[in-house]
Amino acid sequence: MSGDLYWKSAVELAAMVRDKQISARELTQLHLARIAVLDGQLGAYLLVDEAGALGQADVVDQAIARGEDAGPMGGVPVALKDLFCTRGLATTAGSKILEGWVPPYDGTAVARLRQAGAIVLGKLNMDEFAMGSSNENAPYRPCRNPWDLERVPGGSSGGSAVAVAAGLAATSLGTDTGGSIRQPASLCGVSGLRPTYGRVSRYGVVAFASSLDQVGPFGRTVEDIALTLEVIGGHDPHDSTSIPSAVPRYRDGLTEGVAGLRLGIPDEYFIDGMDPEVEATVRAAIDELRRAGAEVKRISLPHTKYAVGCYYLVATAEAASNLARYDGVRYGLRVEGKNLAEMYAETRGHGFGPEVKRRIMLGTYVLRSGYYDAYYKKAQKVRALIRQDFTNAFKEVDAVVTPASPTAAFKIGEKVADPLSMYLADIFTISCNLAGLPGLVVPAGFTRARLPIGLQILGPPLGEPTLLRVGAAYQWLTDWHVQHPGGVA
Repeated sequence: MSGDLYWKSAVELAAMVRDKQISARELTQLHLARIAVLDGQLGAYLLVDEAGALGQADVVDQAIARGEDAGPMGGVPVALKDLFCTRGLATTAGSKILEGWVPPYDGTAVARLRQAGAIVLGKLNMDEFAMGSSNENAPYRPCRNPWDLERVPGGSSGGSAVAVAAGLAATSLGTDTGGSIRQPASLCGVSGLRPTYGRVSRYGVVAFASSLDQVGPFGRTVEDIALTLEVIGGHDPHDSTSIPSAVPRYRDGLTEGVAGLRLGIPDEYFIDGMDPEVEATVRAAIDELRRAGAEVKRISLPHTKYAVGCYYLVATAEAASNLARYDGVRYGLRVEGKNLAEMYAETRGHGFGPEVKRRIMLGTYVLRSGYYDAYYKKAQKVRALIRQDFTNAFKEVDAVVTPASPTAAFKIGEKVADPLSMYLADIFTISCNLAGLPGLVVPAGFTRARLPIGLQILGPPLGEPTLLRVGAAYQWLTDWHVQHPGGVA
């Protein structure tokens, strides 16, 4: 039975703990043992909190023994991308500049998971400060795709995707600034959701680009995604950008099917250079939804071609501003110098990796006097046009269906020397962030080399119920989401 538990959904595991089929401690111990056996080769975790996890599990078991409600995620093993502040547990954002920093508080999403009874197993690998599309910008240890250990898991939330794909956690949290949940979900064969900007609080999340960052869940099923979003979503007075509206019970709409829904297929998302196997798989998934009763129609999102350039102006400018706080004075790494200026330079020079330095320099250039209007201000105008494209599209359709990535997982080291090629890996996910929209990725098939391919579903602001409805319907029709990497089964 224990072997099957690693692949059960979070909803199933919560029910088993609630019904005393297994204790939260036993379930936690099984996952900790699996991490100990497998994670040496996968590199999903940067830190495993065995004592803390077992302590949380005991609290859940004691509540159940008293006949109390342990919470909607009571006993469910979860893990966190290492940029979520966790009280008493180191948080590095995947960077040497924060090595050893221990936050004095839990971020809002983490606190809500704990309140719901979830068991936090540890902190997950990531690209430094969430800047990357392959999890190769990670100074602590490499992270590998469980479907092929010679390939990347995607990024920046690579560890979050791998943990779920390999059965090292039932669900996980990541962040999505330009596709950092959806792209690794696609490459690792799991489901992942970037909610509407402001649906989940960013309080206690290390910032990359504040107008683009959004917290979201990974899961094996769309139902797990819905459950986790119900727990972590909602207004937070600590975050001025969080949306002051009630969180619906997303699970209630998952069985409605797609009959009568209008799905838009944008011409701009099927481009030259795209892997033919990816295109064929996505088009087959669209046909599956059509046969299930959805109305499928071609649409145009004409400003999509400007999205990558727009994103790398806005994101780098905000990154340069946000990362200015890491100066060696208040917390984190400090490298002494002969004077204050030298201390700043030495600290940041030793603490930041090459990709972070590249983006800080780009952002600083974009924001310079005399360049602001030519670059950053113009990018914001293009961003408004991209948002308007989606507004126009959602007058005609209920959701937009696209590929999640132009290729399946590429080999480790293949794109490291070519930043532009790496940036283009997010070409299908970036527009969603610029427009502040929700986006869901679900597994849709495999290449001939048995590498996962994801289907992306985009919706209007607060359109998560429709996205989850479409994703759940697709998972009822197919079995891609219940297939697991052979090497870790």
